[in-house]
Amino acid sequence: MSSSALMSIGQRAMFANYASMQTTGHNIANAQTPGYSRQTVQLQTSGGQSTGAGFFGKGVDVVTVQRASDAFLTSQSQVASSMAAMDDARSTNLQQLETVFPPGDNGMGAAVGSFMNSFVDLANSPSDSSARQVILSDAAEVADRFATAGGQLDRLQNGVTSDLRNSVAQFNQMATQVASLNADIAALRGTSSAPNDLLDQRDQLVKQMGNLIKVSTITADDGTMGVFIAGGQRLVLGAEAQQLAVTPDPSNTSRSVISISDSGQLHELSSDLLVGGSISGLLNYQDSDLVSARNQLGQMAASLSARVNQVQANGIDMSSPAGSGNPIFAVGGPVAIPNTHNSRDASGGFAATVSLAVTDGSQLKASDYTLAADPANGGNYLVTRQSDGVQFSMVPNGTDYTYTRLSDGAAMGDSIDGMQITINGTPASNDTFELEPVGRAAVSMTRTLDNPAGIAAASPMTAVAGVANTGTATVANLAVVDASNDPSISAAIQFTDANGGYAYTLTDAGGNVTGSGTGTWTAGQPIALNGFQLNLNGVPNSGDTLSVVKTAHPENNNGNALAMVGLRDETFVGRDRQIDGTLQDGETATDSYASLLANVGVRVQSAKTASTISQATADQAQDAVADKSGVNLDEEAGRLIQFQQGYQAAAKVLQVAQAIFDTLLQMASH
Repeated sequence: MSSSALMSIGQRAMFANYASMQTTGHNIANAQTPGYSRQTVQLQTSGGQSTGAGFFGKGVDVVTVQRASDAFLTSQSQVASSMAAMDDARSTNLQQLETVFPPGDNGMGAAVGSFMNSFVDLANSPSDSSARQVILSDAAEVADRFATAGGQLDRLQNGVTSDLRNSVAQFNQMATQVASLNADIAALRGTSSAPNDLLDQRDQLVKQMGNLIKVSTITADDGTMGVFIAGGQRLVLGAEAQQLAVTPDPSNTSRSVISISDSGQLHELSSDLLVGGSISGLLNYQDSDLVSARNQLGQMAASLSARVNQVQANGIDMSSPAGSGNPIFAVGGPVAIPNTHNSRDASGGFAATVSLAVTDGSQLKASDYTLAADPANGGNYLVTRQSDGVQFSMVPNGTDYTYTRLSDGAAMGDSIDGMQITINGTPASNDTFELEPVGRAAVSMTRTLDNPAGIAAASPMTAVAGVANTGTATVANLAVVDASNDPSISAAIQFTDANGGYAYTLTDAGGNVTGSGTGTWTAGQPIALNGFQLNLNGVPNSGDTLSVVKTAHPENNNGNALAMVGLRDETFVGRDRQIDGTLQDGETATDSYASLLANVGVRVQSAKTASTISQATADQAQDAVADKSGVNLDEEAGRLIQFQQGYQAAAKVLQVAQAIFDTLLQMASH
């Protein structure tokens, strides 16, 4: 064996150890680089040389530099990180939403309670101007708190849209970078070794993209990686990348959706298919949490405004001459939004439009609705309540419509959930409309009554017990409850037995009898006649009489102020129409706000829990990746010493080979 063979072995050994030291140094340098995978030099024994004395080795060859990577662990980590980003985005935004609805004295519930309680002082002194001024001040505070909260919800929606645009811009940039890396990797495919650093960069970009929108990947034979979103929609293929955009939601342009550009056309991506990443969390927050909070707040504002204004209209104010009370509050009206894809006429306008009218504020629900043609019954329509999926059949009846609740077949009459729907024009079979009966109520809420004398504290009717009565019955209160009440018609009531039976006669201003009848009074229940309700204390005897006449001195009457006080305990928010037509299961105004706080609070806590769990899962998945491909500085330092010693030993082999070669030269020269 010649000295040149020994020199070759030394050189190969030096190169192998030098390559290992270089790779180890590269690992140490990138120990803190996100997404970096530990690299190792792969060595193999160089083929031996056959001689008569046997095979003699030729040293070592460097095969390649390999990165420590596991495709399965990497994929699992990307998915877990994507879900954690989605849950974190929703949780963070829900915590901002929670601040819109403060508890205690700063909340809407406290303001409403204070407003209704202020009528107690007015009931004690109906002509007190200072008590009336307090009522107007409290009314302004109620309206301001609702409008402020509604405005904050709008700003949160604007913030979502801004965050979506920023996130989509980052996502598009990363998709372009992945496509560029694909081109570089494909160009190096003909070499014998993999471009490890480029592969790490691509994996890291894909993970970062997954933190915005969940992606799936497929690696092609040429080394490029295809990236897909929304259940298989092509995003990156080879060196080409599609671009995403934030566009208005076709069903409601106040919200945003994600669209993808394909051949120059934007196509909306269903948010149901975007199930991971912070963008998905933002869309979920926008479409579910914000909508629910806005509708609950709007329901409370609309129901409160409608009921207060109704009681106010039933009373008499202190104007000269006295008249029915004008509205105290105004709120934003219901709106119907046509889908932007709906059919249009020759001028470009929508071929059909829809309008809404509130018929009973107490039946309004905290929900949006969808109106579409009934595919099973031509000419009819389906109205779907989005909060719970309950559907109503809407059947044309002349110029109006009748409604049936499909879940139980209950006939709703000419309105559903306190609203009437009117369709103008003829919608196409695929046209849809989103109905918002309460969505804009709170943000536009104002106090419309400015004159303290305009508060209708007096009832237009006054009840007087007969002076010769022998029972213990006295007048507790009388309140007009129906706008059809005619104060010029007096009522004479006489009890006919000891069980509460009575007879009544209604007489107009000219002394003409306009109606008569009988009834039975029950303790705790009012006597209802001519649009008023009369409540009694005590028990009447047979022969006792009551008379109900037009109020002669409104400035001293507190009947309507007491009716306003009674609203504190009246369940006029969110009543349900039963099969028999009765209304049940409503909430008081303060209970409604408590329900809103509870709903938001449950969402916040649920989102926090989900975020904590998903983040722990993501951390575990990342730890598994780090165990496989991460850099351990202690281990690398140990390997560096090992390769240094190997390099020094290889240099010693070269030194020995050189000495032998020099000796041979000297011997040959003599």
